[in-house]
Amino acid sequence: MPEIAEIARIVHFLRIHLVGRTIANAAAIDDANVFGKVGTTGAKVAAALTDRKVVSAGNQGKYFWIVLDKSPHLVMHFGMTGWIHIKGQRTAYTNYYNKMKPEDAKVWPPKFWKFHLKTDDPVVEVAFTDPRRFGRVRLVDCPGETIRKHSPLVENGPDPVVDTDVFTVDFLRQKMKSRHVPIKALLLDQAMISGIGNWVGDEVLYQAKFHPEQYCNEFDDDQIQTLYVAIRYVCQLAVDKLGDSDEFPKDWMFHYRWGKGQKGAAGHLPSGERLAFLTVGGRTSCYAPETQKKTGHIAPGVKEEPIESGQDEPKPKKGGKAKVKTVKSEAKVVKNEAETEIGSKAKSGRGAQKRKKEAQDGEDEEEVKPAKKGKARVEPTRSKPKVNDTSADDKEAKYTIATNDADLDDGRRRSGRLRK
Repeated sequence: MPEIAEIARIVHFLRIHLVGRTIANAAAIDDANVFGKVGTTGAKVAAALTDRKVVSAGNQGKYFWIVLDKSPHLVMHFGMTGWIHIKGQRTAYTNYYNKMKPEDAKVWPPKFWKFHLKTDDPVVEVAFTDPRRFGRVRLVDCPGETIRKHSPLVENGPDPVVDTDVFTVDFLRQKMKSRHVPIKALLLDQAMISGIGNWVGDEVLYQAKFHPEQYCNEFDDDQIQTLYVAIRYVCQLAVDKLGDSDEFPKDWMFHYRWGKGQKGAAGHLPSGERLAFLTVGGRTSCYAPETQKKTGHIAPGVKEEPIESGQDEPKPKKGGKAKVKTVKSEAKVVKNEAETEIGSKAKSGRGAQKRKKEAQDGEDEEEVKPAKKGKARVEPTRSKPKVNDTSADDKEAKYTIATNDADLDDGRRRSGRLRK
């Protein structure tokens, strides 16, 4: 899922190529998820853009927007796989374009577009794409200079880079002392701090040398100061580099955290520190056990597994079924270019219906996948606390209880038989 650095990258391109220009025409499809779940339609978005001049562009955490010379204005969220493309510009990363089919690279607007626009002279063409349709595009009717005082932005916490006057050590201390959740859960709560997702949260805690599941209200003042410095350091540097991971320091965990379950994965940092994963309620954290030691209580039900499982998926014998170990998940993770956090849930009767009903705006929704029949059986695991990394549109993030159909991030999937 695009996080604070990727959003800053897109706003950088919008300010260069779109701000100050007049939109000659726009088009949008009728997508009930991308537009409908936030109270608008593709037709209304296209009408709001046409013949309007783009005055400015901005960002707050995982949200970004364009202010027009007349309201309403567009406020957008990428969800899991959303992105902005500008014709003739490489707004995404090199690997993204390398993976494209030659015929797809020549198509405009790009595949999976939700809206696109074209400016007058000089001509600039922009498109919003989203293959999985968890992104959101909404219209906010207010004076442009007050856009952050309106929903959904007003419900979100301060941006560690944009809002340095608000995001202070005292602010962080107050939030940590007022909650009793694992520190990783607090960092992911968009109502507390905007823009930190899974990889940024893991990097921050590695730099601070803190255990991801230690309760946030058990850190002392010196530790809170250390954590604040780590948040500012990681977020500011990632934004300064516009999310280009090739420019990140070589000793960052970021470069080595993506090999979970894959043969040949590093499993160690250059310093020799072993990497492992912790899973609580379906939320996965990568950390270095030798240096990120707990200094207080941690959440119950934590399961640790190495970054490289070294085990192949069991093959069923003739006339029988393969047995799958249940203590450690052997699902494989694949790193995609936007560092997307993808989750899935097993679809099962009334439980699945309840999750679907409770899903709100969908900025951080998880896709529901049916379980396939006839595969190896996975025995149920113990219920574990679940952390929802949601935006403010999904109300305040909560620390709840989940069963073994918990949504796994980083591309892991549990559906009958664990598989890639």
